[in-house]
Amino acid sequence: MLGGRTPAFILGPCVIESEGFARRMARKLAKICAAEDLPFIFKASYDKANRTSVRSFRGIGVREGCQLLGEIGREIGMPVTTDVHSPGEAEIAAEFIDVLQIPAFLCRQTDLIRAAAETGRVVNVKKGQFLAPWEVRNIAEKLEAFGGKKFFFTERGTTFGYNNLVADMRSLAWIRQAGYHVVFDATHSVQRPGGAGNATSGDAALAPVLARAALAAGCDGIFMEVHENPARALSDGPNQVPLKDLPKHLRMLKKVHAAVS
Repeated sequence: MLGGRTPAFILGPCVIESEGFARRMARKLAKICAAEDLPFIFKASYDKANRTSVRSFRGIGVREGCQLLGEIGREIGMPVTTDVHSPGEAEIAAEFIDVLQIPAFLCRQTDLIRAAAETGRVVNVKKGQFLAPWEVRNIAEKLEAFGGKKFFFTERGTTFGYNNLVADMRSLAWIRQAGYHVVFDATHSVQRPGGAGNATSGDAALAPVLARAALAAGCDGIFMEVHENPARALSDGPNQVPLKDLPKHLRMLKKVHAAVS
C-alpha cells in the first residue's frame, strides 16, 4: 500500500471502547473507503498504556483486543494494526495483527523493536516526540539487524515547549531521503499533551489541514484517528476527526496526492 498510486490510509478510533463499538466503526469506515475506492488499514488500541491520569480508560487487554481486531480485519477484508508495548505483547499480537505499531515513547526500546522485527510482521515505528528525523536511521538499523525487512516510520509531531507539539514538514522529506517510507499522523500531531491538566487536549479541526500539507510535502500516507462522536470518546477525543466529516477529507487528500505525484 505504501508508495502506490494512492496514499495509504491508517484509520480508526483511538481505543477499542467495546467490541460493538470497534465492529461498528470498522464497518462504517469500510463503507466510506469503498465509496472512495480506497483501501485502508483499520487501527484501534487494545490498551492505552500511556494515559495522563490513573483514572483514564485503558482498554480491553492484549489477547482479547488483538483477537477481536483480527476478526474485524477478516470481516471487512482489510489489514489491521495496533500498538504493542512489550516483547510479550508483540508475540501475542503477531498471531492476529498485520502491522505492529511501536509507540512513539517506546521507539528506541531495543527489546521491543527486536521482538516486533522477529515476528515477521510489518512494523510501523512512531517517531518519538523527542527525536530528530535523521535519528530514525538508528531505529532502522536495529530493525534490520534483527531481521526486520518490512517497516516504515510515522511522523507524529515534535515536542515544542510545554503541552504542545509542532509538525515539521521537513521531517517527511528527510525521512524519505534516507530511504524509508513515512506516514504522517495527522491527529496525534495536533495533540496538546497534558493540556487539560489531567487529560490531553488538542485541535482536531487542524488535523485535516496538516494532512493536506503532509501529502503535498510528499509523504506515503496518512494516519488519522476517527470517532463517530469525539465528544464522547474514552481517549483522545479532542484530537479525533468526526466520522461524518471523513468522506470530504478523503476526497481532498486524494486530490492533493494526485497533484503532487
